Amino acid sequence: MDTYLVGGAVRDELLGLPVGDRDWVVVGATPAAMERAGFRAVGRDFPVFLHPETGEEYALARTERKTAPGYRGFVVNAAPEVTLAEDLQRRDLTINAMARAADGTLVDPWGGRADLEARLLRHVSPAFAEDPVRILRTARLAARFAPLGFTVAEETVALMRDMVAAGEADALVPERVWQETRRALETDCPDEFVRVLRDCGALAVIFPELEALFGVPQPARWHPEIDTGRHLLLCLRASARLGLEPEARFAVLTHDLGKGTTPRALWPAHHGHEERSVTLLRRLCERLKVPTAFRELAEVVARYHGLCHRAAELRPATVLKLLEAADALRRPERFRQFLGACEADMKGRDGLADAPYPQAELLLRALAAAAAVEPRALVAEGLSGEALGERLRAERIAAIAAACPRD
Repeated sequence: MDTYLVGGAVRDELLGLPVGDRDWVVVGATPAAMERAGFRAVGRDFPVFLHPETGEEYALARTERKTAPGYRGFVVNAAPEVTLAEDLQRRDLTINAMARAADGTLVDPWGGRADLEARLLRHVSPAFAEDPVRILRTARLAARFAPLGFTVAEETVALMRDMVAAGEADALVPERVWQETRRALETDCPDEFVRVLRDCGALAVIFPELEALFGVPQPARWHPEIDTGRHLLLCLRASARLGLEPEARFAVLTHDLGKGTTPRALWPAHHGHEERSVTLLRRLCERLKVPTAFRELAEVVARYHGLCHRAAELRPATVLKLLEAADALRRPERFRQFLGACEADMKGRDGLADAPYPQAELLLRALAAAAAVEPRALVAEGLSGEALGERLRAERIAAIAAACPRD
């Protein structure tokens, strides 16, 4: 029984990055032998065990044979005779197909270290095409490692295109799509995730609402980048640069979906795209089982980002309506996320990446002023019901006007 550190831990160590989870492969063992050694079996599709002390995952070396479409259509062979090289060959990318022996020796039968040095994401073997999740993983890793100069090898992009053409991307289940998308949004270059998926044709299958944005023009006066798809990519990069939380980055990803359904005859204008965006967003979230917190923030951003951009022009009464519609008084932290997404939208334009966004500061002042007007004092005056509501609203409008005087 020989044990090897494998996968991302070896890759990240060689890149000089912090090593997170550590995965291990055991060669020459059986499930019974692992259990006798105190390991606890947890694998459903193949033999995986938890170390009795560290809790780290140890998998028996295995090979796989494709038997049906999708990522579950495999027959697994985890016999003791399976070699380490055979196990590594079934992995997705060469940079993930290296192992470290107990004595520190690097085992690299598929050229992973050379591809690390060349900054290439390259598939190990044609077996890559048997698992559609690898399309998503490759796009996510492209997003993660783009700051280090990594790109996807041309032959791997070509293979991914063949997979999409063969219908493999149609077999992706919503949970895996969302899992990989969320992780990609947390990287420094989430736009690269979208770009890679589009390059191989998978974006049109997985996110047709996003694919529809490319090639759609916007008014040059407000969008020097013109193309709505290019604007999306710039916005995603801005969301990472601003350090936004994942919920806000998802809101940036989906804030302009309605522009993809604007009739061509109306281009480059997109009147009413906000409500169309919300409709498309809800369908997308239902399809991918997106968590409620992500969906709710994204709806607010899709519907009100244009109003946020015009904050300095709004009357105090309209500002209060925006605060109420965004539920800012009850959920101020989510409102900050809303403002961050709106700022990323504004900065996701050619020449505006470093432009200030005073709208955020103005609306936060307005929120603080409105929140300072509490209903308890008015109730103490004997007000209730409709009269209380009207008075509370009037005083909040006055407070906003005092805190945010218009030019």
